[in-house]
Amino acid sequence: MAYAVAMSGLSPLSLSHFSSPFQYESFGPLSSNHPKINVRRRLRSLSARVDPNPKPKLIVAATEKPRKGSDVLVEALEREGVKHVFAYPGGASMEIHQALTRSNIIQNVLPRHKRVFAAEVYSRSSGRPGVFIATSGPGATNIVSGLADALLFSIPIVAITGQTPIVEVTRSITKRSYLVLDVEDIPYIVREAFLLANSGRPGPVLIDIPKDIQQQLVVWNWDKPLQLPGYSFRFPKSPETGQLQQILRLISDSKKPVLYVGGGCMNSSEELRRFVDLTGIPVATTLMGLRAFPSTDELSLQMPGMHGTRYANYAVDKSDLLLAFGIRFDDRVTGKIEAFASRAKIVHIDIDPAEIGKNKQPHLSICGDAKEALAGMNRLLEETGVKYDFSSWREELSEQKAKYPFSYKTFGDIQVLDEMTDGNAIISSGVGQHQMWAAHFYKYREPRQWLSSSGLGAMGFGLPAAMGAAVARPDAVVVDIDGDGSFIMNVQELATVRVENLPVKIMLLNNQHLGMVVQWEDRFHIFGEPL
Repeated sequence: MAYAVAMSGLSPLSLSHFSSPFQYESFGPLSSNHPKINVRRRLRSLSARVDPNPKPKLIVAATEKPRKGSDVLVEALEREGVKHVFAYPGGASMEIHQALTRSNIIQNVLPRHKRVFAAEVYSRSSGRPGVFIATSGPGATNIVSGLADALLFSIPIVAITGQTPIVEVTRSITKRSYLVLDVEDIPYIVREAFLLANSGRPGPVLIDIPKDIQQQLVVWNWDKPLQLPGYSFRFPKSPETGQLQQILRLISDSKKPVLYVGGGCMNSSEELRRFVDLTGIPVATTLMGLRAFPSTDELSLQMPGMHGTRYANYAVDKSDLLLAFGIRFDDRVTGKIEAFASRAKIVHIDIDPAEIGKNKQPHLSICGDAKEALAGMNRLLEETGVKYDFSSWREELSEQKAKYPFSYKTFGDIQVLDEMTDGNAIISSGVGQHQMWAAHFYKYREPRQWLSSSGLGAMGFGLPAAMGAAVARPDAVVVDIDGDGSFIMNVQELATVRVENLPVKIMLLNNQHLGMVVQWEDRFHIFGEPL
């Protein structure tokens, strides 16, 4: 059932001037630098594998010499540490692409369609904001689903578009959308965009730069200070010691506590593991939180919810204390919200105040960074030397694991992949049954291993996600576990994989159906009528 996918030859798009980092300045009728003469050199440039660490040589120019807004934009990206962008050319963004060819730092990976998914996963794999560039019209509106996914998944990305009425379209699915009306504002706006994307609850930011602004000459100013008093005032404060002590008292009073961990703990894996070592509390992770806690640990309950394990759902239902860290109480986990964890006191920690009490009212809440909260509780536990004994509760859950093991009878390809890679591969997936199988049967041990559209649930996510991971982590084994329905939606990205020589491997689970849709229809509907 596993298939190795390869593609020979080059896509016609590989001949585009914009798909290559090769630099052209000006061409005369008989110049040796004429594009037709340089086709072979351009193809060699295209077939070269993307360099993950280009030599850091900034564009240097006298500040009194005016330059185009597009060149100022590229240098602003360099100053933010950008090494790769995912950009598809068009008339409205042509000036930016020309400026990219003059950069000695930034390399452009030319996706054939879903550049936003590649940039999103580049961010998730590298820990740095992903950057992608789109042109006007459909080129810009095509990025909407990716921006929405990044917002739901709290992924910092910076989107750049050229001369399009996209700002109002994306306002509700970005942290902020800018329309640049003055070329002198470009350095300031880029700095502000990266700050907003990375701070607080991370998310996408969009910058729309009209073509006349890209072409306008300017003497730039890099020293203008950022002024965001209203935004910085809203930064979550560090948890107070009294609040953390209250949580520890609730743990002391409980008999059956459960940690319910989501994507908000992605950057606090070490603190979470230490907290579990100190308390001995079992851990259930959402689909977005799989990377935060190793599924091989004996205290891991894996995923709860409609696609989860029976013992994880049992633990949540029987618990008397639910420690919900970095989660949003999604309906795929909770089901009927009134019945979810109905016996438990709930502690909710989340960096976004909008999530506190939105779906489930907690008994105690902290609006702040889960990483700081966990570190604070670890410090208190180490200072006081308090020990908890939840051995009887763990034995009860072990009996549930033995009684209701999670398995399937038809094939074991994903488990074989886990054994072959020692559980160290980066796994991407589309959306559907194969997504759930990949989540359950590959044993994730470290953060940033699991890449899936767990927020928006976008089919076709797997292959462009694998591309982004391969660019960010060229040293890692990257595998796209995909279904036939999801894979066909972005199959054109095979051209990108071939041209950029990205070491992406694909395991295609082909059941000739949209498997999850068929499963739901068979389970909940018959002859078009709900059961």
